[in-house]
Amino acid sequence: EYAQIPAAVIGIVMKVFQIVVSISIGMAAGCIPLIGYNMGAGKPERVHELLVRLTVAELIVGIIATLICELFPYPLIAIFGAANESVHYTNFAVRCIRLFMLLTPLACINKSTFIFLQAMGKPVQSTLLSMLREVAFGVGLPLLLPLFWGLDGLIWFMTAADILTLPVTIAAILSIRRQLKALPA
Repeated sequence: EYAQIPAAVIGIVMKVFQIVVSISIGMAAGCIPLIGYNMGAGKPERVHELLVRLTVAELIVGIIATLICELFPYPLIAIFGAANESVHYTNFAVRCIRLFMLLTPLACINKSTFIFLQAMGKPVQSTLLSMLREVAFGVGLPLLLPLFWGLDGLIWFMTAADILTLPVTIAAILSIRRQLKALPA
């Protein structure tokens, strides 16, 4: 009787996630011309400053999105037409959006790092980091985690993917910083 609930809820949560990620990607993409111009002009300190500002801005966007999802899940779900659904639907939707969007700040930083690497002329590193997050963890974890934790595994995959990608993302950011500081200003 309630078999359709998980699919409908995951669809709603993914839409919310896509909205936040679109903002994140837009901010990072807006930095591409600035990165290219300043690298070409021999101003790596400006690119470094942009990296810091972008990372902080992405963190803020992610924190705001997480707070909205954690504090106001009922109105958020109602926006997508779930206001008159069963109590089972609503309870699952609230649980799902809160867990799925728990570490949105990390997802925002991951996405901006992919784009920043591309703009720095590092397509291999960008592709590898993106493939790790989106394919290895983004496809692998939703297939693997439910085998151990059932439906809960599906709900936790996004948070797990962001946690697992974080060390590699931090390493990429630190590598960019070292490279920029090594360039003559």
